[in-house]
Amino acid sequence: MTGAAARRQAELTSLLEPVVADSGFDLEGLHVSQAGRRSLVRVVVDSDNGVSLDDIAVLSKSISAQLDEGDDGFGSSPYTLEVTSPGVDRPLTTPRHWRRARGRLVRFERDGKPVQGRVLDTTEKQVRLDVDGEVAMHDIESVSPAKVQVEFSKSEPKE
Repeated sequence: MTGAAARRQAELTSLLEPVVADSGFDLEGLHVSQAGRRSLVRVVVDSDNGVSLDDIAVLSKSISAQLDEGDDGFGSSPYTLEVTSPGVDRPLTTPRHWRRARGRLVRFERDGKPVQGRVLDTTEKQVRLDVDGEVAMHDIESVSPAKVQVEFSKSEPKE
């Protein structure tokens, strides 16, 4: 990303973060790219309660209004806005990511080997995982990034 593109992305993040936060969500990512003559503005949002399609619709209107309100380069030129939630393949890197994965099966690396465990509980610095029946607290930094594993028949977490 060029210096100008990075500055533009930082400006848009500052512009849109309050709009997203006022709606009760976290701005997880913002990416701007060119798609022909249009810009594609992809905004990724999440919350502890998840994100519904109705939430996406309301956020899209609020974000679009904010982009159109000022002469920020988007109001006067064509753009496509895409508001979405993070996919299951988003790496768990922050305490809020781990908190939102409570009860889920995750995979991470320990000593260069893949490890799978279930997220039982979290704090701001640690996560309690059940790895093959062994329950232990781990520093979030030591098991990040991890990825949620797709389960077709999820078992209930042990407490």
